[in-house]
Amino acid sequence: MAALDVKAVTNLLGTGLPYACAVRAGPWIFLTGHEAFDFATGIPEEVAGPPGFPMFGRPRWRREGDFILQRMQRLLNEFGSDLSHAIRLDQYYPTPAAVDPYHLARRAAFGDYIPPSTSVIMERCFGAETGISTSLIAALPTSDHEIRKIYPKDVTASASSGFVPAIVCNEFVFVAGQMASGPEHGLDPRAHVPDDSAWGGTEIRKQTEFIILEKLKPALEAAGSSLERSLKAQVYLQRVEDFPDFLDVWNQYYRDIPCAVSVVPTKSFAMRGGIIEINLMALVNGARREKRVIAADIPGMAAYGPCIKAGEFLLPSGLMAVGHDGHIVGKSISPGFAGLSHAGYSQAAAVHDYAEALCRAAGTTMAKLLRAQYFVSDIAAFSGIAMAWISRVGTQPLPFVCVQTPPAMPAPGAILIADFWIATED
Repeated sequence: MAALDVKAVTNLLGTGLPYACAVRAGPWIFLTGHEAFDFATGIPEEVAGPPGFPMFGRPRWRREGDFILQRMQRLLNEFGSDLSHAIRLDQYYPTPAAVDPYHLARRAAFGDYIPPSTSVIMERCFGAETGISTSLIAALPTSDHEIRKIYPKDVTASASSGFVPAIVCNEFVFVAGQMASGPEHGLDPRAHVPDDSAWGGTEIRKQTEFIILEKLKPALEAAGSSLERSLKAQVYLQRVEDFPDFLDVWNQYYRDIPCAVSVVPTKSFAMRGGIIEINLMALVNGARREKRVIAADIPGMAAYGPCIKAGEFLLPSGLMAVGHDGHIVGKSISPGFAGLSHAGYSQAAAVHDYAEALCRAAGTTMAKLLRAQYFVSDIAAFSGIAMAWISRVGTQPLPFVCVQTPPAMPAPGAILIADFWIATED
């Protein structure tokens, strides 16, 4: 892959952090962590509303959505693409009240085609006043990267969301975030423990299996792919105590299928009763790209799955700073030094080390980072994460999103789960 083409802000909001608001790697474009603030001055009046009458005009969340998507369109245009060539969307909100206004903005910006989407409720976005965080992946409009829309039977989106359930672009399949919904979009009875049953399975096991068998598998097959071609999944769980049961069910189907997986605590979802959402990336059957597992000397408990290399992408599973001793790195020091953001720095430095080790094994480097998603239990940890990044690479801009999850993390002392996409030399 050729050198990255990066559009960056040298000093985000007047700080020393260089932020990559857009990264192009060959035909692929990544816009990560966009919220409705100006990169230099913060929340503009067009988002906040007139100082003397902030409720004048469109609702606040609609203004945020318009601002974000208009900026994304401009950035894509600068690369020679546009929103109609987007292939994936990720959205995080601190309140469900922001979702419908954002959907109106999204429909106005995208028109009839909204790419596969994942939307979940988190504790807060990066900015204290912002209600929407949006990340997007797009392709250049070439004959080799035309988007084929897939509408599998029983794998749908709600009318208010309106996204395409799955698409194929080049040799990649992108499946939108899936929940255990039935034909009417409520929780499917097959994925629910009967209300009058004292022991009839558990909700997380039933919903996980239902999503794999009734959503992901049919979507992949409709796209000319299969579970065996899976590359990377992102899993959002409402209850951290469900991590072991989720993984037990997941591994029943994926134990012999190498697939990177990031599992993230989440506040809530679009569907009442839904406690898990999964999105998925895969290769089509017969793809020229090969799927390969990349191994390195990192602690076995640092990730819930393998690192996958597929052509020009290195796709680690979500990384936590679990050391070789089985404990979170810096756990004994961090509580006493919150002023240093010790937990943010030490844990980010560890996961960056782990990612770099995987990069070396794959013949690439973290300097080829395309997208970093930092899921933190305390947004104040980001200053330490930023320090760890700058300590590693100096002034290279960081293409990041940072959102705050519910406080409970799967490992005691953990405040960070990091999800990376990295370019390879292929």
